[in-house]
Amino acid sequence: MKISFVATVFNEEKTVTALLDSIFKQTRLPDEVVIVDGGSRDLTVAKIKNEKLKMKNDNEKLKIFIKPKSTIAQGRNYGIEKATGDIIVMSDAGCVLQRDWLEKITEPFIKENADIVAGFYRMIGSTPLQKALSVFLGIPRERFDQNKFLPSARSIAFKKTLWKKIGGFNEKLERAGEDTQFNYEALKLGAKFVRVKDALVDWEVPKNLWEGLRKFYIYAKGDVQAGIWWHPTQRISTHNLKIFSVFVRYAVGIMLFALAFKYEILGFILALFILAYFVYPIWKMRDVVTDFRARLWLPIMQIGSDIAVVAGTSRGLLKSLA
Repeated sequence: MKISFVATVFNEEKTVTALLDSIFKQTRLPDEVVIVDGGSRDLTVAKIKNEKLKMKNDNEKLKIFIKPKSTIAQGRNYGIEKATGDIIVMSDAGCVLQRDWLEKITEPFIKENADIVAGFYRMIGSTPLQKALSVFLGIPRERFDQNKFLPSARSIAFKKTLWKKIGGFNEKLERAGEDTQFNYEALKLGAKFVRVKDALVDWEVPKNLWEGLRKFYIYAKGDVQAGIWWHPTQRISTHNLKIFSVFVRYAVGIMLFALAFKYEILGFILALFILAYFVYPIWKMRDVVTDFRARLWLPIMQIGSDIAVVAGTSRGLLKSLA
């Protein structure tokens, strides 16, 4: 079983060395590492080449390809096409792999004849803002569902033959949603999924609010462009239906606000609605976010993520209709 690690990078001079270092310190090493750079304007490529030089006699294992202006999906497909392994493992810049990640994420291909393996990711952040942001950007370990969890490109492995059957990652998607749709297509084909909670990568969430909101915007835009409204495992809990519920909530709020000028009781109901909306995220994440200062950030994250999601979804819909 030949294993190829594939990753795409773009302006990742601050994170790419840590990613590569963690790859080459695995308890089981990949047979090759394929990095596709999307045309970085910083020192990303120079740092990759520097790591290649350090490998000396083994430097052929690390392969670098430059594909200027390529999207994430295009970069992933190009890297997989160039990879020679029959098993593809993937993570992203900004992640650091636990030392036994590769060993654990590839084991199900031998023991359980898996087609696709979902590893997990641990969201890292020390500030109250990061702790609050993490539960909105990803899935906390406390919420991991062994039967429903679907892999993120931060921690995934699959047979190259499955990638070919699916037709690769959807290159029509600009910056996000390609892994969600890939999983969806794999499920439709009846691929065998295995979930390994202990196949971990560490992913540091954004350190500032603006960057966090930007990610919500990008993810929402990608999800609506992917167009998945019903899901074989998530059913009505798809990202897009959750986004639709955000629109409904705010539409109801605006309606109550408008009618409150005529009916005083509706103003009271609206006030209760707003209060509940601020309290709900704190109550919902009470077992996950235990830091009191982080809990104070949760209502802000709720409102901020809603606004970013509405904006991203609207933008995605407009581009899809154009």
